[in-house]
Amino acid sequence: MTIVATIIVLGVLIFVHELGHFLAARSVGVRVERFSIGLGPRVLGFTRGETEYVLSAVPLGGYVKLGGMNDEVMEKIEGGKEDREKSVAVEPGAEGPEASGLRSSGDFDDKPVWARAWVISAGVLMNMAFAFLAYTVVAAGWGNPEMGTTRLGAVHADVLPSAAQELADIPAGATLLQIGEHELVHWGDVRQAILEAPEGPVTFTFTDPEGSVTVPLPEGERVRTFRALEFWAEPVVQAVSPGTPADQAGFQSGDRIVAVNGNLIATWPEFVRIVQQRPESEILVTLERSGGELMRPVTPNAVQDLDPATGEPRTIGQIGVMPILPSVAYSPLAPVEAVQAGWDETYYITALILGFLRDLVTGQISPRNLGSIVAIGEASGQAAAEGLPVFLRFMALFSINLAILNLLPIPVLDGGHLLFLGIEAVRGRPLSVEQRLRWSQVGFVVLIGIMALALGNDFLRLFGL
Repeated sequence: MTIVATIIVLGVLIFVHELGHFLAARSVGVRVERFSIGLGPRVLGFTRGETEYVLSAVPLGGYVKLGGMNDEVMEKIEGGKEDREKSVAVEPGAEGPEASGLRSSGDFDDKPVWARAWVISAGVLMNMAFAFLAYTVVAAGWGNPEMGTTRLGAVHADVLPSAAQELADIPAGATLLQIGEHELVHWGDVRQAILEAPEGPVTFTFTDPEGSVTVPLPEGERVRTFRALEFWAEPVVQAVSPGTPADQAGFQSGDRIVAVNGNLIATWPEFVRIVQQRPESEILVTLERSGGELMRPVTPNAVQDLDPATGEPRTIGQIGVMPILPSVAYSPLAPVEAVQAGWDETYYITALILGFLRDLVTGQISPRNLGSIVAIGEASGQAAAEGLPVFLRFMALFSINLAILNLLPIPVLDGGHLLFLGIEAVRGRPLSVEQRLRWSQVGFVVLIGIMALALGNDFLRLFGL
């Protein structure tokens, strides 16, 4: 399952990315000499028109070779100069620009800057379009994913509006049955019931234990009321981020949080609240693992966050663990709502990945969080096992990730080529072939270094280091 899922994810997203370059090149009259899925030497392929379509030996990328684009580094990626010469071999007696040594009107380097920028950026745009389409298809076909529970994990009294403070009396662990006239099936129903409740007092009915609370929900306070409620999650670790305090302290997937500093923990939100209150202060966490208990001292990192009650910046503690979440339920959406949901999800994930890169550069996130093909394979297999909608959403997330990484200003990547074009637009003339080659070689070394770091992280994780 894992191998098949990885092949599908990489194959589809590489094809989508390179198809963007291909279609954009054709749209502005640039000759496409080769469309390759994979890097390195050609394994098999065929030629149609002026383009050779091939599968190459290393399935970790792909490329579109554009006619008249001087890029010796790309020739190395393609499989070497000899392979390149074979792909553009001219039959004896042939006529045309290739045979005469003259440049063709379809040469990439002869096109205006805007046309070249369009061709280079089209792969990224295609990946973003794929993500939007995948999220929209899932929203239209299955619905909006929601946490499949109405069990209450916590009520944050400091976030609740003053008029709704009585909601804090609902005990953690109670299951919400009804809000006003809305019967509840999943957490999305809780949000909808609060946001769409009629004016006046609204009754929250719950069980385990049975009871009800009636509070007013003023129009301007409903979002804040919903944010004060948190769904139940068992205090069990699903994943530990590499290089984080939890990782360094020896936390493992499957560990149950029993107590912190001797105080018993019943829910995940309770554990999170304690950790957030103690940035850079050591806490002693009691874990249950394989039927036994063990103690792990851990010091939460201090990170910046926004206070949900005031919106003001605050410093909280984080240790780098994720809980096992409730199963996912889907709430049906109308076609227009599905398109909006697809757009919202694409925007949210893009912002999330950009935030990760920012924190990585500023040192707030350890480089140990980088992963290579091994991590991609594991995540692909896990997503595929969860079903088609989860797998499509994972492909969408990875497609956005691929798009953003390709925009990094590293020569060899699309962002590096766009940087060269930006310099050309400012100077009024392009960098020389020698300058581009020199910087591309530097970019190639940087890229190999990043890949080696990511692969090393994966092997360290495999060995529990």
